[in-house]
Amino acid sequence: MKSALICGVNGQDGAFLSRYLLNKGYRVFGTSRDAQGRSSNNLIRLGIKDDVHLVTMAPEDFLSVFQAIKFSAPEEIYFLSGQSSVGLSFEQPTETIKSLTLGSLNVLEACRLLDKSIRQYHAGSSECFGDTNGLPATETTPFKPRSPYAVGKSSSFWLVDNYREAYGLYASTGILFNHESPLRPNRFVTQKIIQTAKRIANGSKETLDLGRLDIVRDWGWAPDYVEAMWMILQQPFAEDFVIATGRSFTLEDFVETTFQSLGLEWMQHTRQKTDLMRPTDITSSFSNPSKARERLGWSARLDMHGVIQKMINDDLN
Repeated sequence: MKSALICGVNGQDGAFLSRYLLNKGYRVFGTSRDAQGRSSNNLIRLGIKDDVHLVTMAPEDFLSVFQAIKFSAPEEIYFLSGQSSVGLSFEQPTETIKSLTLGSLNVLEACRLLDKSIRQYHAGSSECFGDTNGLPATETTPFKPRSPYAVGKSSSFWLVDNYREAYGLYASTGILFNHESPLRPNRFVTQKIIQTAKRIANGSKETLDLGRLDIVRDWGWAPDYVEAMWMILQQPFAEDFVIATGRSFTLEDFVETTFQSLGLEWMQHTRQKTDLMRPTDITSSFSNPSKARERLGWSARLDMHGVIQKMINDDLN
């Protein structure tokens, strides 16, 4: 039986990845800062809480990371930990960068000392590219991070690259574009849109407040993306991959499609507020996931339209 350690098991991706690996027959360990007391709501929602072996680990503490990896003795590690909100990173820049950069560094260093053969997946982000100016980003597109979150993710990417080259570790980064599901926290704009629209459809008189509506993003379905994470670690050599749908839409498209799906006219229920606009909002984000399609045989099953329907229906499959 293969074993995997998922760092950040309680998040959206960690929960879906746990389910995916369990279905493949893996023994799954998952880290939490407090394995005994921390809420496991996402694992509970997926009906797998009792199947995941929880391990206490603080990603910023090397000894804690070292002990968690030594205890679980995994063949694969998926580092999905760290502060995951771009918006929140402007309010907590130090905490965000530390959680992303130190976490990756500690996992890499622990594997270097314990077992170089452990295959590592590190979660990257399309935010590292900054504004792609209408050009689809590939694995070789230069980074131009525009938020503390993106700076942290960029640092993690280069740490993985350096450890792979300098020490011969099997370590890869998946540069994931936006991917959603009903497990998204409400602080994310997609979940905010879906939940507010559903309440309005049920009679609520509230108004949906949003920032810029002209921003362009590539939105995919989170369960599709965790499959790609696993595929990345099954390759003969460690490489980095862009994971995305290849189709981008404006936030206005997302709002309009959501409200239309519920029989509502979106302009009657929304308003823009300048205080919800980020200091350095990325205008456009386009992807080219052709390498993943050609090397992994992976492609996204759903684009924005399918994602919205599943989120409205609270579909976790």
